Amino acid sequence: MPRPYTLFTGQWADLPFEEVARLASGWGYDGLEIAVSGDHLDAWRWDEPGYVESKLAVLEKYNLKVWAISNHLKGQAVCDDPIDFRHEAIVGSRVWGDGEPEGVRQRAAEEMKHTARLARALGVDTVVGFTGSSIWQYVAMFPPVPEKVIEAGYQDFADRWNPILDVFDECGVRFAHEVHPSEIAYDYWTTVRTLEAIGHRPAFGLNWDPSHFMWQGIDPVSFIWDFKDRIYHVDCKDTKLRPTGRNTVMGSHLPWGDPRRGWDFVSAGRGDVPWESSFRALTAIGYDGPISVEWEDAGMDRLHGAPEALAALKKFDFPASQTSFDAAFSSKD
Repeated sequence: MPRPYTLFTGQWADLPFEEVARLASGWGYDGLEIAVSGDHLDAWRWDEPGYVESKLAVLEKYNLKVWAISNHLKGQAVCDDPIDFRHEAIVGSRVWGDGEPEGVRQRAAEEMKHTARLARALGVDTVVGFTGSSIWQYVAMFPPVPEKVIEAGYQDFADRWNPILDVFDECGVRFAHEVHPSEIAYDYWTTVRTLEAIGHRPAFGLNWDPSHFMWQGIDPVSFIWDFKDRIYHVDCKDTKLRPTGRNTVMGSHLPWGDPRRGWDFVSAGRGDVPWESSFRALTAIGYDGPISVEWEDAGMDRLHGAPEALAALKKFDFPASQTSFDAAFSSKD
């Protein structure tokens, strides 16, 4: 059975939810990965009479389904240190409150618990998002950082996220962490350490998004295989690498789309992600969940790019053979 294709609505939160549904349906998407952002979803309204039903009605109107929802922005604030002007711009007034850092973290954690409850009410079992990190600020490891500080960062993550994951367990919902710079798990070995920090509890898994692996030099295909029991969701965004000796992986504090960057996000199929090998690996591990297009390309109009990305990915995501190797090559005598 073919995997369903969804459009992640995070980059479309400036548009009304129904307009995004209408566009996605017209482009041929099977559903939406709905972001808790804009008017698309509000986690604090999870138990409000008629609220969930109104969202499901919009999906039904446009013949769309939902397999996962996301809450990256509030998840980011759960562990981050410092909490500052950057968070005020993304978490909303309810979570920001008076801006006192620990209060922001606590309210963000509460919203993540509500997000699990909202997912259950919508009938989905996966929430995609970020975790934040109190130790990302030390990524350069200079000035020197004692190991005990790094250990404390993983313990802080476990202390803050285990109570959230308890609610996920109560709701029968899983959290799919997007391995991403600025998070507690941002590359291969930090992913290993993050899973260890929470005792490999099943409520916490991974959202595979290869765009963040490419510029770090992580093999996205090997990552699928090595973490095959933890790939709970798939987001597809592409990255174009442009190292020149001047342009570097650190980005030079340059904005997206600047040609002096050493890499940039581009529409799926226009970058360097090995999509066919990746989809073959997803098939090999038995992943049959949604393939969600997270469209992001500073040099392209999204109304052109979103349908193009859908077509590009489907070209590489072909059905696996239904005939086993042994049966195919057995004697016909």
